[in-house]
Amino acid sequence: MNCYDRRDVGLLLLRLGTGGVLAAHGAQKLFGWFGGHGIEGTGRFMESVGYSPGKASATAAGFAEAGGGTLLALGLATPAAGAAAAGAMTGAAAVHMPNGFFAQEGGYEYAATLGLAAAGLAVAGPGRLSLDHAFGHVFDRGWMVPAALGVTAAVTAVVVGTRNMRVRREKEGEQESLFDE
Repeated sequence: MNCYDRRDVGLLLLRLGTGGVLAAHGAQKLFGWFGGHGIEGTGRFMESVGYSPGKASATAAGFAEAGGGTLLALGLATPAAGAAAAGAMTGAAAVHMPNGFFAQEGGYEYAATLGLAAAGLAVAGPGRLSLDHAFGHVFDRGWMVPAALGVTAAVTAVVVGTRNMRVRREKEGEQESLFDE
């Protein structure tokens, strides 16, 4: 007889909530569901905030969110799923950073919260109420946690760093007029 403790139930709830929200956000980007703009519209937005090429950036973000979120909710390949979602949310937080912390002002609070929850799940593991547990943790080995988070951190640093340089370069290219007309 299996006896699940409150930790397993808590991880299940955290996985379902975080994973569900991330999957819905990814579906907005990929398919235009839930009031989203699909790949084309999201691609134009991504381009406007410095992620280029926009369509490829929208696709990558959509798959990281939808795929990572779905896998987190299922508790499958939890290290990779959590890392992918955390990377996508780091990219979103970079866009919102100039607006401060709180979401009501357009800040990065929401993206940071989802990213930290996803990273926390990657580290903590899915619990016993998960597909990873049912499959004997084949996709949830201890070595996979630092590998997934390390690779994702490196890729995210390059992507966000390139985006930030592009935005900074565009701002520097804009010159204010010296005299009022």
